[in-house]
Amino acid sequence: MSEERADGSDPDGDIDDVFDELEALEDLVDSEAEQQQVRETMQALRRSRNRPFVRLRSGFDGRDVGEAVVGSFVFGMPMVVEEGTLEIGSHIAASPLLYVPTVALGFATVYGILHAAEFEKIEEDLIADTVPLRIVSIPIIAIVMALLLMTMWGRVDWSTPTVALGQVTITAIVMAVGASIGDILPES
Repeated sequence: MSEERADGSDPDGDIDDVFDELEALEDLVDSEAEQQQVRETMQALRRSRNRPFVRLRSGFDGRDVGEAVVGSFVFGMPMVVEEGTLEIGSHIAASPLLYVPTVALGFATVYGILHAAEFEKIEEDLIADTVPLRIVSIPIIAIVMALLLMTMWGRVDWSTPTVALGQVTITAIVMAVGASIGDILPES
């Protein structure tokens, strides 16, 4: 079932109509060059039809850092002030076997969010032509934000570093989710 717009038109029908018109045009044009141009237009239309809702600009720049900082802050503020964060952090610090899966789950969530936006296809974003900059930068931004805010506001006691690390980790994971969402939201 296709969804309709407010004016009653079918958005998929519009695209299908364009394809029909292009196919008819391909049969009408005289030269091979014109036919090739119509085919290329149809191919570009097919590619654009399958693009995701979210878009990432080429290159990870200052604006992306700003979006990640805002996303980290918005998602992380409740974690910084909530006592439950400190309790969960203390719990994973007391159970080191829980620490690695917790971090892995957080990283997988961030990776999944960025993967939905096809971050790995942005070639300008590669470190050493292999590692996407976003998948490294987003967690780093979140970790720095969590460390700074929780330390400045006295939410962690660094005299017990294992517990403090657990508490900062929980906050950083939530901030990384916020940073990745802040980075991929469509631009306005």
